[in-house]
Amino acid sequence: MLRQGYHESFSELFTLIQKWNALREAAGPGSAIWQQKSLEEQPDKLDQLYLFLTRAEAAQRAGHYEEVYDNQLNLAYCFNDPEDKWLSNYFYEQCFNTAQLIKIDGGKREAQAHANMGLINEEQGHVMKAAEHYEAFYQLTEGSTWKDQTGHTYNSLACEHLWRIYTLLADKMLENKEHQQAIKTLIKALKMAKEGSPLLDSLHCVPPSLVLGSPEWDTALLGGPHQC
Repeated sequence: MLRQGYHESFSELFTLIQKWNALREAAGPGSAIWQQKSLEEQPDKLDQLYLFLTRAEAAQRAGHYEEVYDNQLNLAYCFNDPEDKWLSNYFYEQCFNTAQLIKIDGGKREAQAHANMGLINEEQGHVMKAAEHYEAFYQLTEGSTWKDQTGHTYNSLACEHLWRIYTLLADKMLENKEHQQAIKTLIKALKMAKEGSPLLDSLHCVPPSLVLGSPEWDTALLGGPHQC
């Protein structure tokens, strides 16, 4: 890398190796990561890192940030094994930072990045932060025809993510006896479920004690009190 002038790529790779070593030391003997080989001892992973990091650096020099993003996303996809989750998350975060610099795709990559960061935060239990990313994903995809590889529109995926995260948020509010706020959040979940119409059938029943006497909930249902 250094001989070919890719100083930033070399620095990033060195930082990742240090991060892996720090994670291993923190986990300690007997942990799963302790039994794994270090990055320096895994030539296949080093080859992938070399290939896409140098491509990303070359694209960055040329000001082609969409290509920087695409190469970082390829790296996030490369490391999809459970033991490499930290690497995958690292590159999704890099994608998110790069997406803010892209001006030529109508916000498509920024939308993707928000969706991925939402999934990461949700998996880590940061529900409020996940909701913020999913809301940005939704806003960026309103009126778009973008689809994923399975043919689902980005906006329908945003509705699904928001329906799920709002339901999780409402559950937490119920645990804290915040009933009115939980009702408002569940109404938002219902609206997302309706907008992503196939999801409405899978909407979970809401405890009758929560919604009894709630005109907001009845209005949201557009047809009277909620019944399971």
